[in-house]
Amino acid sequence: MSKSKALIVIPAYNEELTIEDVVRQAIRYANVCVIDDASKDKTPSILEKLKQEYQEELFVIRHVKNTHIPKGIQDGMKFALENGYQYVITMDAGLSHDPNKISEFLEYPHCDLLIGSREKVVGVPFYRRVISFLASKVMNYCISRGKFNFFGPGIKDCTSGYRRYSKEAFTKIAQTTLESVAFDFHMEALALVYKNGGTVREIGITYVFSNSSFNRKVLKLALQFAWKLFKRKWGFK
Repeated sequence: MSKSKALIVIPAYNEELTIEDVVRQAIRYANVCVIDDASKDKTPSILEKLKQEYQEELFVIRHVKNTHIPKGIQDGMKFALENGYQYVITMDAGLSHDPNKISEFLEYPHCDLLIGSREKVVGVPFYRRVISFLASKVMNYCISRGKFNFFGPGIKDCTSGYRRYSKEAFTKIAQTTLESVAFDFHMEALALVYKNGGTVREIGITYVFSNSSFNRKVLKLALQFAWKLFKRKWGFK
């Protein structure tokens, strides 16, 4: 895949320690769009410096007010749609995702959603592993075709944020009024792609735990979104 066909979308909030490294590594593979979600540290000034260096390869969308992951990624997808990109790759700004893996995402055969499945994890607390495991079980059931199809498509990692979306997939997400407000975006995006007939595949990645905004509130929101999907599956509003 040529460099101009894919756009790497990176939502960032107060990532002054890692954002330069992430951008410099990622931009070797494709153009990059960073959504600066109202950062209060040196992230904006670092991005401004990088923009001067990568004038035609780096794009920055600045949010005046913090909008969290869903709006950040959605704005990146809208930018990709407006500028004719064929794929969007989403990744973390804190180096949890290895930028060198981007080449494998680009080389993978066409599908609507390619998920970076966390086959190897480094420093991830046990409770986070349990939550991710259970979330995948719940999501597979919620998006399965049929009330008694308990295993669904058998996706191993439904909540990983290291992903590649096809134009059909990111167009659908860009044009949808999203319900998710935090990390539950990854669940909603998967549901949108799969339930609209999109093909979903996985590729193994190594995930390195870093400072995370995942907390009880975020977990509660994810549970609430999963409950919405469950009720809809059974015909309840």
